[in-house]
Amino acid sequence: MATAPIPGYAFGDASVPRAPIPLEEFDRLKQCVLFGEEDVRALRQSREILADQVEEILDVWYGFVGSHPFLLHSFTDVSDGRPNAAYLEAVRKRFGRWILDTAEANYDQAWLDYQFEIGRRHHRSGKNRTDKVAAVEHVAYRYLPVLIYPITATLKPFLAKKGHGDEEVERMHQAWIKSVILQVTLWSYPYVKDGDF
Repeated sequence: MATAPIPGYAFGDASVPRAPIPLEEFDRLKQCVLFGEEDVRALRQSREILADQVEEILDVWYGFVGSHPFLLHSFTDVSDGRPNAAYLEAVRKRFGRWILDTAEANYDQAWLDYQFEIGRRHHRSGKNRTDKVAAVEHVAYRYLPVLIYPITATLKPFLAKKGHGDEEVERMHQAWIKSVILQVTLWSYPYVKDGDF
């Protein structure tokens, strides 16, 4: 499904560096989190359910971040300490696209490369460059893994909104949890000492 280009969304862009691990290693990570073909099917089923709810989901997630000043801090300008509205909006558009990409579950080389790019954009090695902003230069690593829970827990009610049974909803929800764990693991790369990832 073709979608309008999103500024700074580099999925499939040849300028994104190649992932530092091969797809075979990513397959091992999938095995570690018990992610299989049933999860791929469940994620793809979730895309149909979530596609017209993306803005509502983002309202919940942005509401959560906005209600915690220490999380909102990552979006503040260094000059005045205030949240940068244009930066928040640009990231929101990419975050919405991330929801759909996660639900598509297409784990090819372009997807793997972009996961490492997302990690770089949270880390001081690449944060702020995409949007050319002068915001806080780094998202502390400690916030990446702990945000897995609120992101996935708040998604479950949206998965249940279209009348699917509890078992189906739970299957989709578990697939989302596994996928987000996998992605946050990949995003962690720039935070890990060379040779330790």
